[in-house]
Amino acid sequence: MPALKHPQILLASHLADGEVLFLGKEGWERDHAKARVARDKEEAGALEAFGKAEIVANRVVDVYLADVEIGADGVPTPLHYREKMRIKGPSVRLDLGKQAQGAA
Repeated sequence: MPALKHPQILLASHLADGEVLFLGKEGWERDHAKARVARDKEEAGALEAFGKAEIVANRVVDVYLADVEIGADGVPTPLHYREKMRIKGPSVRLDLGKQAQGAA
């Protein structure tokens, strides 16, 4: 299967609390470092199909693939601003969410 221009991960929003989720090896994760990485179109299609099934099952909303780069530590880091901001959590209140916990 042809390689992607960039590796990709699958993101979604948790249906109950709106928190960003990343599809990992064992299911949805809140830590992007645990995201499953698609390196070709077949893997990306499988991630996307899983995400669509999760929408139908009312577990998540707003499912989409995002381009990432893989760091020397093996952690996928989004390339685009929107996903970089989503990893940090809500930007309106620094005393809430991941910012208050001291996360990246």
